[in-house]
Amino acid sequence: MSQTQPAITVDDVSIPLLGFGTWQLEPVDARRMVAEALRIGYRHIDTARIYNNEEGVGQGIRDSGVDRADIFVTTKIWVEDFAAGDLQRAAAASVERLGLTPDLLLLHWPRPTPDFIETLGALNDAKARGLTRSIGLSNFPSARFREAQSVSDAWLVTNQVEYHPYLSQKTLRATAADLGSSLTAWSPLAQGKIAEDPVIADIARAHGKTPGQVTLRWLIQQDVIAIPRTSKESRAAENFDIFDFALSDEEMLRIHALARPDGRIGDWLDKAFVWDQD
Repeated sequence: MSQTQPAITVDDVSIPLLGFGTWQLEPVDARRMVAEALRIGYRHIDTARIYNNEEGVGQGIRDSGVDRADIFVTTKIWVEDFAAGDLQRAAAASVERLGLTPDLLLLHWPRPTPDFIETLGALNDAKARGLTRSIGLSNFPSARFREAQSVSDAWLVTNQVEYHPYLSQKTLRATAADLGSSLTAWSPLAQGKIAEDPVIADIARAHGKTPGQVTLRWLIQQDVIAIPRTSKESRAAENFDIFDFALSDEEMLRIHALARPDGRIGDWLDKAFVWDQD
C-alpha cells in the first residue's frame, strides 16, 4: 500500500481514508474504473450486492495487477438477507462473485426485522466462517449504531453514511469516536453540489485545487473515510490528488459551517428509525 496515503486503524484493521466507490456503475464500467483507480493509486474499493457489480469489481481488481494484499475491499449485505442463514449465504455469494474474501462486510441499512440480535449474530458468524475479515454497518443512526455494537461480539469498524459539507453528522461522528469506530462518507461531494459553492471555491483557489479536492481533503482530515464514485478516469485521478496540501483549522470550520437542516440527499431509512438531528 502506498505510504503517501493516510489510513485509520480500528481494532487492528487499517482502512485507507480515500477509497473508490462503485454505486451506480454498470459491471463493465466498474471493471474498467476499478482497474484504473488502482492504477492511479487507490487502495480501497467499495461495492455492494445491491449494486449488481461485484463481479465487475473483482475482475477490475484482477485486471489491475495490484497485489490483493495491498487492496482493502468493502461490500454490503442487502436488507432482504438479514435473517440468520440468509446472511451467511449472501456473504458466501459475494465472495464467489468478487472472487476474493472482502476485508469488510457491512449491513447496508438498519431493518426492524429480524431483530439486531439475530442479524448481528449472523454477521459475526459470517466473519467467524472466514467470509470477511471485519464487519460494520451502513446508514445506522447513532442509537442503532450503539445498539448494534452492544450485541456484536466483534468490533463494528465503520458506519458508512451520507456525509458532506451540507450535512453535519456531528452526533454520529461523536458516536463513532465514543465507540472506537469510524465513519465512511458516501456521496462525499454531495452529488456534485459542492462544485458551485462559493465558500469551497474560495478555499480551492487559495490552494490551487478544485472544490472536489478540497472537500475530500476536509473529510480525510477528520479521519473520515471518503469513497467518491466516478465513471471518468480523469475525475478519479483528480479526486486522488489530495495528499500534497492541508486545510487550516479556519478553513475546516468554514466548510463545517455550510451544514444545513435540509442538506440530506438520500433518505431511504426505514420508518422504524430516525436520523440524528445534528
